[in-house]
Amino acid sequence: MTKTFGSIREKISTGKSGTIVFDKKIDRIPVVIHKDKSGFVVYIDGDKLDAYKTQPQAEKMAKEFIKQYKG
Repeated sequence: MTKTFGSIREKISTGKSGTIVFDKKIDRIPVVIHKDKSGFVVYIDGDKLDAYKTQPQAEKMAKEFIKQYKG
């Protein structure tokens, strides 16, 4: 795997690490979950929400946050 300048710069600028396990829009708001060494990290609209132990828990909390945010 060759690394390009753009990919290195993107990883540094976003601060996101790990692999993407969930990338969907919930109520038109982008939600991304990364599998990291600290667990599953939830990003809502590019902002870090929190890290959770399991992926279903992370998805549930993202949906709950968006529900509270919209209402």
